[in-house]
Amino acid sequence: MPNQKVSSDSIFTQVVGYQEALDHQQLLALKGTDFSEDIGKVSKNINQLHPKRLKLEVIDIFEDTASTKTLRLAAVDRSLLPPFQAGQYVNVFVNVNGTDSARPYAISSSSQNRDYYDLTIKRATPGFVTHHLLDDVALGDLMISSGPMGTFYHNPLFPAKELVFIAGGSGIAPARSMIREIADRQLDYKFHLIYLSSFETDVIFDEELKQLDSDCDFLLYHKVISRPSENYKGMTGRLTEGRLRELIGVTDHKMFYLCGPTPFNESCRRALQAMGVKPRHIRIEANGPPKNPEVLENWPENLKPTEEVTVTIAGQGSFQARVDEPLLNSMERNGYTAENACRSGECSLCRVKVISGSVFNPAEAHLRKTDAQYGWCHSCVAFPTEDIEIQI
Repeated sequence: MPNQKVSSDSIFTQVVGYQEALDHQQLLALKGTDFSEDIGKVSKNINQLHPKRLKLEVIDIFEDTASTKTLRLAAVDRSLLPPFQAGQYVNVFVNVNGTDSARPYAISSSSQNRDYYDLTIKRATPGFVTHHLLDDVALGDLMISSGPMGTFYHNPLFPAKELVFIAGGSGIAPARSMIREIADRQLDYKFHLIYLSSFETDVIFDEELKQLDSDCDFLLYHKVISRPSENYKGMTGRLTEGRLRELIGVTDHKMFYLCGPTPFNESCRRALQAMGVKPRHIRIEANGPPKNPEVLENWPENLKPTEEVTVTIAGQGSFQARVDEPLLNSMERNGYTAENACRSGECSLCRVKVISGSVFNPAEAHLRKTDAQYGWCHSCVAFPTEDIEIQI
């Protein structure tokens, strides 16, 4: 049978919008336009979808637990906020006692509601920015943030329809956003939430999650308390490999999401891999820099976390810093800063060049080979281990 040549026109007619585009093209030809009416439209649309900064107002405050509040933020002009993927975060810029700083917070509200963003904030001890946001911020206060960013969200190109989210502490915030999105959009997913909290009185969104678990067929909610009170009757202990095997069962055809403190994430990652889960099926969102870097692998032997070193900013000045405080934090406390967003070693915006001396880079720093070769570090998760000079 002879080959039949298929015309390109017949193929294009199957493309949605093709005929409309042809009609619009002919209309433009009749008008003789030079497209001057479209100048600026592209940049305006891009700025609406991916703004560098957002001007926000606190329109509500919810006390979730004794240590946690959720700030509800709307655009000052009440316009719709930029769209985001459930699991992403915004970077909030603050000035605390004259010191400029910023912190990333996952958006805990549904991606389907763009009238506001909910940011859920748990008090950090010792803390700096969290104390300000929890104790000083009031209704009507104005705030500045970045647009939504981050890669910790479910990619629909992954074939898995069963999602397992293992959260620790405030790592529950992106999980809540994902759950709300699945419910709002009625997506064809199964979502298994395993949530570890130190105390039963400090479980964020507990009543809401229990209600969603009861109302929604797609959701399975397991809560584990590591330091329970004497009369607590629920599941207790740590999320060991044995406990995860018991809760998860078969791991095939599932995607896993981990969000919590660095040691928590690493412990769960090792357990999942021991259970046969492939690394590409595990997504991890670091919840800030490690709190106790001295316990991590490759920390300099005999270096006490309370020791202080001199940090010199080339051509600008010097200050004293503790070796167990992230370099970016100590810089901000002393009036210096670097562009930053994730503060977890992921985005690389806060890179600074180490001219002399050395810093400790934990695994989550995600340094490139060229960073190590030319002396760059991610200051948000770098710890000075001796007197250093840096260029910012």
